[in-house]
Amino acid sequence: MPHVYHLSLSDREIAGAQMALLPGDPARVEKIATTEPIKHGRFVTSHREFCTWLGFIRETPIVITSTGIGGSSTAIAVEELAQLGVKIFMRVGTTGAIQPHINIGDVVITTGAVRLDGASTHYAPIEYPAVANYEVVWALVQAARKLKIPYHVGITCSSATFYPGQERSDSFSQYIIKQLQGTKSEWERLGVLNYEMEAATLLTMCSALGLRAGCVCGVVDTPTQELITQESLQRAEQNAIQVAAKAMEIFLEKQL
Repeated sequence: MPHVYHLSLSDREIAGAQMALLPGDPARVEKIATTEPIKHGRFVTSHREFCTWLGFIRETPIVITSTGIGGSSTAIAVEELAQLGVKIFMRVGTTGAIQPHINIGDVVITTGAVRLDGASTHYAPIEYPAVANYEVVWALVQAARKLKIPYHVGITCSSATFYPGQERSDSFSQYIIKQLQGTKSEWERLGVLNYEMEAATLLTMCSALGLRAGCVCGVVDTPTQELITQESLQRAEQNAIQVAAKAMEIFLEKQL
């Protein structure tokens, strides 16, 4: 197959991989590709926000591709990886907690997402739910348990924007339009666990296209600590990466 346009990849270059780990940050790709039980990680290509490495769990190839920030670029990455034969996707991200009992460094495993992303409506009407695949969720939960990393399972809110859509007070203007004012407390009341920007797109499109997907994110800030520090980012990233890599191994062991 010729190279897909945005990722600049062919199925030969990813060794026919059918499983993908999807960080947002290109700098996170190498970290994932060199995390046990993934071995023999090697750089493949980088084009725009899409950096790709290939690794192996035993003999099974695992492709690791960054999606960039937000639903639109995530949709491109998933579309083109699916064209190359990938069928199982795990997002490996960072997130801000909404619920006060969630701590920095914990991981959130998404079962479903509030669709404030925008991009998902190009794959299914808004009434269509953004839900994770059960087997992917199960593997992520088992991985967190085995690694003894604190985890929370539930609903995520995927926002199209980082600042106003998440009612952050550290924006340039510190102003939130009326439509979005009070939404954070509403999501908290409804039991939504966290904010991030890609899960709704990933889960909606994968369900609609007959693919399987899940999402695990490390918590970098909380309702009482909005400032994201380098220490909190590193801890959250490491925990999410370890859980995702272990979940891939579990998924393969159980042949889900």
